[in-house]
Amino acid sequence: MATPHNEAKEGSIAKTVLMPGDPLRARYIAQTYLKDPVQFNSVRGMLGFTGTYKDTRVSVMGSGMGMPSIGIYSYELYKFYGVENIIRIGSAGAYCDALDVMDIALADSAWSESTFAMAQAGVSGDIQYPSESLNQVIEEAAGRLGLSVVKCRVHSSDVFYHEDHVDGYKEFNEKHGCACVEMESYALFHNAKILNRRAACLLTISDSFVNHKELSAKERETSFDDMMRIALEAACDCC
Repeated sequence: MATPHNEAKEGSIAKTVLMPGDPLRARYIAQTYLKDPVQFNSVRGMLGFTGTYKDTRVSVMGSGMGMPSIGIYSYELYKFYGVENIIRIGSAGAYCDALDVMDIALADSAWSESTFAMAQAGVSGDIQYPSESLNQVIEEAAGRLGLSVVKCRVHSSDVFYHEDHVDGYKEFNEKHGCACVEMESYALFHNAKILNRRAACLLTISDSFVNHKELSAKERETSFDDMMRIALEAACDCC
């Protein structure tokens, strides 16, 4: 079955989908880690692939930037393609010195100023939560690989560029307990909750508002291998 945003045929998408924001990162993951990957979507350039990892069928698909975009793609995957688990794998900016560039964060909640949940389903509240069971699977996978993840609240922001007179990273950290910022997980967690599916969010810190370190665009596309390995290992445990 096709949707306005996904040309995948029925059965061509696995039950577990890894979802980076960048479709080029999705292609990199498929080409680097999956055996015999097959592309199932190219509509609007939002590439999606299905292959196998350690004999487990896994899909990877870009989400685009921001909550409206991941809101569309994740909803369709859950609702129309029978996807049960989505693990967002993305980049984030650190709001505190507890996180440094290349650290891996696992969201235990997402705070947002967004109205996504209210507009989509009449749900109030500025915090959304991932699946506890899927987070546990991810933590166990990281442990087997000898890799560390930092569980923390993330800020799912609607805005990339803030003007100077509004709250900035210090206020988001101090007022709302956010350790880092990205732009998608609040909507993903909401969709998973209303559709009775599972969602989680792994983030590699790509830049820091505190120490001003940052990765290049190319490094963001190809250098998040530890996070990808954790997500792939977790996908094997979701079967």
